[in-house]
Amino acid sequence: MKKIDGHLHLVKTIAGLNGKGRLNALGDGKAIWDDGTVIQLVPKGAGDDSFTAEAALSLMDQADVEKAVLLQGSLNGYQNYYSYQMVKKYPERFIAAFSVDPFADHALAIVKRHVEDLGFRAIKFEISQGGGLHGYHSEKPFRLDTDAKVGQIFHYLADFPGFTVTVDYGSSEQISYQPEAIANLAARYPLMDFVVCHLSFPAADHLYRLRAALELFAPHPNIATDLSAIQDIIGETDFPYPKCHEAVAIAKELLGPKRLIWGTDSPWSATFNSYENLANWLSASDLFSEDELADVLYHNADRIYFKDRAVKAAAEAVDPALIN
Repeated sequence: MKKIDGHLHLVKTIAGLNGKGRLNALGDGKAIWDDGTVIQLVPKGAGDDSFTAEAALSLMDQADVEKAVLLQGSLNGYQNYYSYQMVKKYPERFIAAFSVDPFADHALAIVKRHVEDLGFRAIKFEISQGGGLHGYHSEKPFRLDTDAKVGQIFHYLADFPGFTVTVDYGSSEQISYQPEAIANLAARYPLMDFVVCHLSFPAADHLYRLRAALELFAPHPNIATDLSAIQDIIGETDFPYPKCHEAVAIAKELLGPKRLIWGTDSPWSATFNSYENLANWLSASDLFSEDELADVLYHNADRIYFKDRAVKAAAEAVDPALIN
């Protein structure tokens, strides 16, 4: 069955930044934060101090993954321009979102460049306290739906119907956790698509908390959620991850299968569980019918992230002789 990895990171140069400081490459796929924490960022054999497009494509091809959505995050450091280059190099395999620190002096100019000059149609807000903006802007906690600097960006993006906004707001223990803000923004901007990363960070022992968040999203058809990295979040390494199945079952009940997007959050997540297992765990479950599984594994990401290409392809398919 065809697959689109709806949450993948390329890493040309490790440039991570979060509450632990800067992330520096050590080789053999390892990296060290300024506070001394060492992590295995890249799966062994997939890159010494990088995770290139070619390394990603090798893993994807082995798992029969046709395309991927390239997202940015503070863990790796924003790889905006490299992602842009790889979309241009492999247009049939990749689409990309960009990221920006909204509190940078030139944030709006950066957004305009990526949208108007480089043609991005998706933005990723990595605001989590554990790994994103709230880890190094904790002196001033902010909400996506009320902050003036973030509001400038949304006001600008409102002029681009169909734009996709992807958000990682971390777990419920973090000050960055704000499912209410996503519901408010989806109501405010009904022509935008919103994707909440990592199934809103489910905790296996607190599934009512997950249910409460997803119930906020349910009335808004322009909110979807990706299922990436929930193995890491729940702490499962035994395929096919039965505790993850419980969380996904709740998401299917409340949002339906057309609002769920499969993804892996590689390369880091592929250091805990193999990319092959991450690619096949939903197929090994009985959560979805064949048609529903096709939506989750492929069609939903295609509809939400690749929509601009679909419009262009449809236009190109029209016989010019029929156009007045």
